[in-house]
Amino acid sequence: MAKGKNQHVVKHPDGWAVKGEGNSKATKVTSTQAQAIEKAENIARNQKSDTKIHGENGKIRAGNSYGNDPCPPKDKK
Repeated sequence: MAKGKNQHVVKHPDGWAVKGEGNSKATKVTSTQAQAIEKAENIARNQKSDTKIHGENGKIRAGNSYGNDPCPPKDKK
């Protein structure tokens, strides 16, 4: 399966938006960042892509990978 677009959670005039990487339009707009993160994570899991969580200042503050990570952790928990 091909890897989908990374999902970005960004500030939006109506709250927070989930946008596929490179898209100009939001996939989903929510009132809270937590709701947007949950939606972005679901999309990323389905598409085997990554999430990029942006803070209010627009800089990426967190993220997660749901695809084939080229640098997986070496510790075996």
